[in-house]
This record gives sequence, C-alpha cells and structure tokens, in this order.
Amino acid sequence: MLKNLFKRIKNDESGAVTVDWVVLTAAIVGLGAVAYPLVSDGVSTKATAIKTSLGTTTTTP
Repeated sequence: MLKNLFKRIKNDESGAVTVDWVVLTAAIVGLGAVAYPLVSDGVSTKATAIKTSLGTTTTTP
C-alpha cells in the first residue's frame, strides 16, 4: 500500500506545469525589467513632443 503511494507520487507530473508557468512568468518579468530603461527615455521624449504639438494645435469651430 505504501509502495503504491510512493509510486503514484513519483509518477505524478501535475506540478511540472506549474513550475513551467512560474519560470516563463519570471522570464517575462525579467525581460520587462531589462527593456524598461532602454525604452523609457525614447517614450518620454516622444510623449513630450506630442504634448508640445498638441499644445500648439488650434481648432476652428
């Protein structure tokens, strides 16, 4: 009986999917943390340019 329990536990792979998802999620978060400093300056510059452009735009009724 105890031998069968250990055999079932050894052959159970349901937790492997959870580990895969945790590793994939950690990789995505890590890539985001690396990409943020590279992208933030360009986004900030472009946002400022858009803000300036919209501030000088006039509309006629």
